[in-house]
Amino acid sequence: MADTELANAVKSALAKVEIPGGGTLSGYAGLSEIIVTKSAVAFAIAVAPGMETAFGPARVAAQSAAEAIAPDHKVMVSLTSSKPPATGQAAAQGRPGPAPKSPVPGVRKIIAVGSGKGGVGKSTTAVNIALALKAEGLRVGILDADLYGPSLPKLLGLEGKPAVREDGIFSPHDAFGLKAISIGSMLTQDQAVVWRGPMATSALRQLLRETDWGDLDILVVDLPPGTGDIHISLFQQAVVDGVIIVSTPQDLALIDAKKAIDMLRRLNVPLLGLVENMSYFIAPDTGNRYDIFGHGGAEAAAAAQKMAFLGAVPLVMSIRETSDTGQPVLVSNPEGPEAEAFRAIATKILADTPSLRS
Repeated sequence: MADTELANAVKSALAKVEIPGGGTLSGYAGLSEIIVTKSAVAFAIAVAPGMETAFGPARVAAQSAAEAIAPDHKVMVSLTSSKPPATGQAAAQGRPGPAPKSPVPGVRKIIAVGSGKGGVGKSTTAVNIALALKAEGLRVGILDADLYGPSLPKLLGLEGKPAVREDGIFSPHDAFGLKAISIGSMLTQDQAVVWRGPMATSALRQLLRETDWGDLDILVVDLPPGTGDIHISLFQQAVVDGVIIVSTPQDLALIDAKKAIDMLRRLNVPLLGLVENMSYFIAPDTGNRYDIFGHGGAEAAAAAQKMAFLGAVPLVMSIRETSDTGQPVLVSNPEGPEAEAFRAIATKILADTPSLRS
């Protein structure tokens, strides 16, 4: 069945789902577009603040109806309020506050890797730091939270969609000893994710909480660039033990990195430190060093922001080549200088935050 046909069939099935106040879900104005990928069906139900509990049975019925139509797809149904829950003075006046953060089953610690802007090598850095932490003897997983631009399948050479157990829980890929999950594995080639904020945050919640992580010491979350809904959703629903910010040395990237740092401080999320990626280039023929994007900007910015500088990663062809072939440098050349740069970063993170090991 084609994607559009499946979406239409699901919407027709929702005509049998009754909603509070009368009527059915298929004709409800708060029903989002039904998104179909090669292995998932997703849609959101937006309700007025305070109506979440009343619509709970409709969400469950909608889940069951969609699963009956698409039994070979993972069905993701989110129930969202048009306004965030009240906090502060409103909560003091008796209105509901945000739900408390809760642990992720099977995960002891969570660290995230973010950046203020794209194109700074954030995902490549996240993958290699995850592998470097694994080399330290830790059990590590990685979650691709960059839903609009997922790159984990490319970077780790993931093939095929993740298996889904009978209870609807994802079985993550195993990549070089890392447990890995990405929405990219569920999309067809070149398929864009065109989800509004509620859909994206619901997908993040399900990837995070409906994946069988087993028994992990650390889950590394590769965040999207910027400071948007996905970041806030993660930090509000789960305890994140620290965030690594990745930037290149030039001023433009550092301006956006500082915005990401400001967001994290506003949300009271610990900062593990700043990594300067593409820090310098060593010409392979002459051995001469070139500071293509400048040098030391991230270290100076870390000092100005009163946060740790975790280290510099050179701009070398091998990192790009191994990333493109799904063989990260920590795997393809674990003793090389590029891998050593990432190992040094992981070592400093663990030394600065020993609780990550405990």
